[in-house]
Amino acid sequence: MKKMIRTVLVVAMLVLGLTLFVSSPEVLAQDALDEACAADPGSALCNSGTGGSVEDIIALVVNTLLFIVGIISVIMIIVGGIRYTVSAGDGNAVTGAKNTILYAVIGLVVAFASYAIINWVLDLF
Repeated sequence: MKKMIRTVLVVAMLVLGLTLFVSSPEVLAQDALDEACAADPGSALCNSGTGGSVEDIIALVVNTLLFIVGIISVIMIIVGGIRYTVSAGDGNAVTGAKNTILYAVIGLVVAFASYAIINWVLDLF
């Protein structure tokens, strides 16, 4: 079971890595800018000719990364729940599943806290 979960995670990370590697950073940035402007055409990011200030770009990158971390944390909570369900009362398997869920929740809390701190710091400037 551990080997299957590890294999799925490795394959998912490779697919994500290859997707980011193959895509040009300029294309990704322009796509993100286009999506942000479609959602809020009056924002400062869309009205400037250079694509936004440094703070706007940092906020966009950080928010995107925190979104990815949040998705990974939720997936790991689900994986931990599945491991807990199929542990069949084995003490080591139950402990491992509980640790997976605990670390995923801690990761989610850290992601939320970092989101709040980064937005607070960006609002100061």
